[in-house]
Amino acid sequence: MDAEIAFDANGLVPCIVQDARTGEVLTLAYMNEEALARTRETGETHFFSRSRQELWHKGETSGNVQKVQRLRYDCDADALVALVDPAGPACHTGERTCFYRGDMEPTASEALATLQRTVDERKAAPNPGSYTAELLADPPHIGEKVREEAEEVSRAAAEESDERVREEAADVLYHLTVLLAARGLSLADAFEELNARRR
Repeated sequence: MDAEIAFDANGLVPCIVQDARTGEVLTLAYMNEEALARTRETGETHFFSRSRQELWHKGETSGNVQKVQRLRYDCDADALVALVDPAGPACHTGERTCFYRGDMEPTASEALATLQRTVDERKAAPNPGSYTAELLADPPHIGEKVREEAEEVSRAAAEESDERVREEAADVLYHLTVLLAARGLSLADAFEELNARRR
């Protein structure tokens, strides 16, 4: 693969970094040939700083390393995507992603990742009066709620409107996310299981 990469006149190629578990874009950085080689050798992202004109290892000082799960390149071989498992924020400001400004209302494709983060936050720091925190404090009840919501979406599918199916499906996804979190799992674990079944 590396021999096919079309570095620009400055010897650089842009690299989009995505969270491998959620698909969210974390940052855009640049690699030169050495940074790409170091990324391959170490399994963690290395980039070339255009402002400092030097190689840098993401997380070397902060500890917020990015373990590379997959490296991909586009049809022209002049742009990379690194799918990573981030150990902390991607942005030097401390934000989870460098893309934290502008229209931040989640899109449909970001809903599950946003939900997962919210549930994880409630688990780490229970908020009094939070329904999610109440569920997490009573694991057997979560299983009952998943069963109840599954029955409701099934009933809605048989005899109610598309809007009711949509609402009940959202309830199932929410309660399932909480159930997984209570067991120390996440939606990404279920997604990985789905991918494994394709083999």
